[in-house]
Amino acid sequence: MRLFAIGDLHLSGGDDKPMDVFGPQWDRHFFHISQAWRRLVREEDAVLIPGDISWAMRLEEAEADLRAIGELPGFKLICKGNHDYWWNSLTRVRSVLPAGMAALQFDAVELEDWVVCGTRGWLIPTGETPLKAEDEKIYRREGERLKMALEAARRLNPEKKLAVMTHYPPLYRNDRENRFVALLEEYGADLAVYGHLHGSGIAAGFSGVHHGVTYRLVSCDSIGFSPVRVDEPEK
Repeated sequence: MRLFAIGDLHLSGGDDKPMDVFGPQWDRHFFHISQAWRRLVREEDAVLIPGDISWAMRLEEAEADLRAIGELPGFKLICKGNHDYWWNSLTRVRSVLPAGMAALQFDAVELEDWVVCGTRGWLIPTGETPLKAEDEKIYRREGERLKMALEAARRLNPEKKLAVMTHYPPLYRNDRENRFVALLEEYGADLAVYGHLHGSGIAAGFSGVHHGVTYRLVSCDSIGFSPVRVDEPEK
């Protein structure tokens, strides 16, 4: 089993939302993602999708998008992004997932070589932008949820490699110390994949090894609208 990742698919949610308003690179973006996906990913592989899956507002509107992802090769693991308004009840989300898909919400799934856990995350304090009081509250809560996810992963299998999905960046290129990073290191995470950053914001994301954890920014426009291998060193 090989491990791939691609985030921020931003499917239409049944509303045929045009994504090329964000730039010509987004024209028919899921068509190009699907082509690359089918070329690269085998059925025995796994693909991590760290949030912002569909623009749908209700679960019923997101079902067609989930089916479209489900038709692609590999075992798909998803977590919630800040635009996934349709994702309210984890039980309901899991009830409509196609075969070969799993939803993570501060819990974990065991794969052949990996244990994968996931949670949404939140804004993090940086040197340039201290958090407002409300964001600080959510940041602390999301830190506890990340801890729950990591504990769930270690309970499943403490010997396997540990991959963590968050939608929000757990760190930035110039700001790498915070509660999320400390937890990933404490629980011995091997890999952390995240999305959320687009356009000019991509440059702020960190991809590389920090304190023994490999971080990968995988928002689809940051990786050329093609799933990338994340279980091998970045080329």
